[in-house]
Amino acid sequence: MTSKLPINLKDLLHQRKVEGERIEYKAGWNPDPIMRTLCAFANDFENLGGGYVVIGQDCDEMGMPVFPPKGLPDNQLDRIQRELLGFCNLIQPPYFPMLSVERFEDRNLIVLWAPGGQNRPYKVPRSVTARKKDYHHYIRRYASTVEARDDDERELISLTARVPFDDRFNQTAGTDDLSPRLMEEFLREVESDLADESRELSAEALGRQMNVVGGPAEAALPKNVGLLFFNDHPEQFFPATQIDVVWFPEGAGGDRFDEKTFTGPLAHIARDALSHIHANYLKQTVVKHPDRAEADRFWNYPYAAIEEAVINAVYHRSYEIREPIEVRITQEDLVVLSFPGPDRSIRMADLRKGKAVSRRYRNRRIGEFLKELDLTEGRSTGISKILKVMKGNHSPAPEFETDDNRTYFLIRLPVHPGTVSVENAHVGTTETTPEKPSVKTSVKTSVKIIALMRENPQVSIPEIAKAIGRTARAIEMQIAQLKAEGLIERIGPAKGGHWVVKEEA
Repeated sequence: MTSKLPINLKDLLHQRKVEGERIEYKAGWNPDPIMRTLCAFANDFENLGGGYVVIGQDCDEMGMPVFPPKGLPDNQLDRIQRELLGFCNLIQPPYFPMLSVERFEDRNLIVLWAPGGQNRPYKVPRSVTARKKDYHHYIRRYASTVEARDDDERELISLTARVPFDDRFNQTAGTDDLSPRLMEEFLREVESDLADESRELSAEALGRQMNVVGGPAEAALPKNVGLLFFNDHPEQFFPATQIDVVWFPEGAGGDRFDEKTFTGPLAHIARDALSHIHANYLKQTVVKHPDRAEADRFWNYPYAAIEEAVINAVYHRSYEIREPIEVRITQEDLVVLSFPGPDRSIRMADLRKGKAVSRRYRNRRIGEFLKELDLTEGRSTGISKILKVMKGNHSPAPEFETDDNRTYFLIRLPVHPGTVSVENAHVGTTETTPEKPSVKTSVKTSVKIIALMRENPQVSIPEIAKAIGRTARAIEMQIAQLKAEGLIERIGPAKGGHWVVKEEA
């Protein structure tokens, strides 16, 4: 019996890779509540990625599974599947979850994988077995399925045809753009039984099993999330899908910096960027005391906080905006910048306390894959973990910043005050880094920029970059520092505006 699930069944049942609120356990085949829950998962009101219904698995009063599972008799499996097919046709518009018959601890289970639908809102009869069909919309509220009423129902209806970007079909790509190798690597890492079957399937067939391909057979299309995770060069479809790590040994206003850009599948660039930072820019300080045996140990920047900040950016950034994730490291702080900012429903005061919960997630599938890869723990845990880790390292409190329009989100991790200079922290540690970053130097780059602006106030950043022989990104960083120091000012928009050089420059 071959599993069709893209994740490990044991991890699913024990809630290791999927939050409990996204799993519904049913001891037996009870069509009415099961269909209401499938409808709620299809509506995916909070963009969490839908959920799973496990039939044949009982749970306790706290919603935790009870083992061994109750299981389903062999002679009921076919009947349940036939009835389920008929009842799914009652959902409006029709919705069909992926079904997999599983064997666990010598018991039969039916697992229904119900991802967020492409055509919400969905509604289903309150009782699919009743003669009179009374249709309602259903949503998930924490770990329960409830009828959508009043404001919730109006908000659900307002989401008509609004599918999160990562779950949309990509009209410019084909299923051949998905790498079977990368998909198999993912399945093996998460210990899915589907991995053993993957080599016998086409990219399209495997993509459908993993819900990264959809549409009719004659016009199958990959979803954006599939291209982001399972294409070797997703930046060709989503420009600026990259992480830039920049080290300023002389501070952000200095003329010298190291820059390394990571491109490739999302999980790869996240891990590679974090490994690069860990190997090159993190150091532990040990302070010994004459009056006691225990030494004080602390990091300049605790790795767990950096990991959460970077993964948070990968998860929540918009892949429609052509701006990379930037990690800027100086002797004073480490900054992670991504675009756009947090949802407007989140109050910054709550976010700074680590108590913010997003009303609706920007990327529902990216978070799902990151969690299965153990790169994130779950919803709304990143900020609170950063606060906890920084406090545990006895570092100054982190800072979180955005603007009124929520166009960006900045996480600043101040250096531990007891840390000595990390000027040479990366010297001699290149064994774990695929490529040694090149040191880009410039003699008084800022002076050259100011001279060009004085000569031609309408000069553009690309023109400055070409004249000086630096990248546009490097020029942008220098200009940002010049603005911060009050030496220059931009008047008007990017096109049609001009530069003003202050007298003190």
